[in-house]
Amino acid sequence: MKKFFLLFLALGAVAFAGESEMVQAYSVVAAGVGLGLAALGGAIGMGHTAAATIAGTARNPGLGGKLMTTMFIALAMIEAQVIYTLVIALIALYANPFLG
Repeated sequence: MKKFFLLFLALGAVAFAGESEMVQAYSVVAAGVGLGLAALGGAIGMGHTAAATIAGTARNPGLGGKLMTTMFIALAMIEAQVIYTLVIALIALYANPFLG
């Protein structure tokens, strides 16, 4: 239900807005959807990484330290992708290159 409300809100902004306001409204919707998808993908990737590390440690407890180090490096790379999406969303919101 919240998705439909957001969609109707965005369409209402488009219907009553001028050209620059329309670009800003689309930028807000795109930033929200992009951040949501990036956070979802990052969370899924982090969950798989943690599960694989736990399974590896359970099979061979002696490698727990090496596996944890590798897991933290992988988590940092996954989180970097989400932060890149945040930067692009902030650029689209505050320094929009599409506004003439």
